[in-house]
Order: sequence, then C-alpha cells, then structure tokens
Amino acid sequence: MRLYSLSVLYKGDPKVHLLKAAYDVSTFNFFQRSSVQEFMTFTSQLIVERSELGSRASVKEQEYLCHVYVRNDGLAGVVIADNEYPQRVCFTLLDKVLDEFSRQVNKIDWPSGSPATISYAALDGYLSKYQVWPPRD
Repeated sequence: MRLYSLSVLYKGDPKVHLLKAAYDVSTFNFFQRSSVQEFMTFTSQLIVERSELGSRASVKEQEYLCHVYVRNDGLAGVVIADNEYPQRVCFTLLDKVLDEFSRQVNKIDWPSGSPATISYAALDGYLSKYQVWPPRD
C-alpha cells in the first residue's frame, strides 16, 4: 500500500492550476522519477478539470487509483495511490488537508497561486505519515 502524490489545486475559470503538491517517487527508477512526477501532476489537473464542484470520485489511471475531491469553493485535492490503499482513508486525508489549507492560505491567493508562491508546508508530512496504513505516530 503506497501513496505517490498528494496535491492541492484550484478549479478556476477557465482552467485548473496546481497550488501545492508532494510526491513520493522513491520506488521508481532514478531516471523515471521526473517523468512519473510530471505524469502525476498532469493527471491530477486533468481529473480536477473533469470533475464537478462538490464532487468526490476515484478514477483508475494505469496501475494507480486517483482519488479526487473538489469542494464547492473550487479548492480541490487529489491523492494518487496504488490499488490496495483504502479509499476511505484517502478521502479522510483530502478532507483534512483541504480544511487546513483553506484556514492557512487566504482564498484571495487561490486563483493566482502557484507552488512557488503558496506558503503551505504540511503536504510532505501528511504524505509520509499516511504512507503506511495505519499511520505511524
């Protein structure tokens, strides 16, 4: 059971953009890591783009399961995991991350934000904490 990616995006008009992301590509060959990370970023954006506001979904993409939650305010989260990782846990994690993100990052910054400009450092911690289920304390 593995988590590979945890992303926070904004579904704005006209397009979706990445606000912050964390990746664990350590299980991939060194030479594949950047292309795997690009694939995960692209896939996350595409899934959010195709999802309605206020929706949750799990989408199979190659050997991964992508869990997406798009809130009514346009803030969205995507977890990319393997097929064995529990779906319920992924959505619990997305709820927690999006709630915390919306409290720490001003809503005014969402439409124009990018990973370089948004100050939110918790994603790497959540990705490693939830890497093994149940999480280690």
